[in-house]
Amino acid sequence: MKFKSSTIMTQILDALFKVYESRVPDVRKITQAMTDKGMVESQMDIVNDHIAFRTMGVDNLGIASFEKIFLAHGYKRMDYYHFETKKLDAYWYSPPTDDLPRVFISELKVELLTESTQKIISKYTNTVDTDPVDRLDLNDVEAVATFFQTPLWALPTKEDYESLLSESEYAAWVIYNRYYLNHYTISVHDLPQPYNRLESFNTFLKSIGIELNDSGGEIKTSKDGLLRQSSSVANQVEARFSDGEIKAIAGSYVEFAERSVLPEFSDIQPIKIKRKHRREGFEASNADKIFESTFTSQLKK
Repeated sequence: MKFKSSTIMTQILDALFKVYESRVPDVRKITQAMTDKGMVESQMDIVNDHIAFRTMGVDNLGIASFEKIFLAHGYKRMDYYHFETKKLDAYWYSPPTDDLPRVFISELKVELLTESTQKIISKYTNTVDTDPVDRLDLNDVEAVATFFQTPLWALPTKEDYESLLSESEYAAWVIYNRYYLNHYTISVHDLPQPYNRLESFNTFLKSIGIELNDSGGEIKTSKDGLLRQSSSVANQVEARFSDGEIKAIAGSYVEFAERSVLPEFSDIQPIKIKRKHRREGFEASNADKIFESTFTSQLKK
């Protein structure tokens, strides 16, 4: 990721990205192919539209806890989103400077799940009896970076994982993957022509063997037509459960976003267009389908 200057937040993001990149083979595959095509010279030239995290909506965890990391470094909480079918809430966070990515944090409304599923989740999360973020020095880069990879509860058994999977694939993802970065997002409109349009970029992705999430179509479009998004199908990771069982499960993935210039700025010369001139925020209907990049229906196509 490319930043104008080095700050505590940029150092945290760099550390976070290194782990994510090593865990998601598609990241390096896409970057190398983009470099070979001359779209960018290196990963540093790719503009990161946003990053996303998943959380459990229980005491001491969830959005109320996790957002503190970003609020402490100048991010501002913006719009609220609700996903009724998936039983999720989410907010997005605006960065203090334009070179930083937006942040999207979602949380599972655990109290809306069946009693048996709630019991499985609480068996693990009830061991977190205080807010873990409150114990962090949020200005300590190493401490915060380590926190994203630190287990907050015990590894689940394979049986518990699969029980969760049968009711909420989101719950199953979080119970095993915890606070790993769920995805980062390539800003397609910042790429050179013709790759600055999702149709062309998706064709490129498929030509190098990247499988796209086709839930709701390969391109998810906002109601106003100004935000278009695609995503890869999650790379699988070898999960080793607490009972010794091993299973390939969904890990993280890559998203691709194209934000159009707002109508009121349509007369601005392309070279003068800034982030503020483009469509901001997110779209619940788009995000609802992007979530499914880790779902079994996509992994087993």
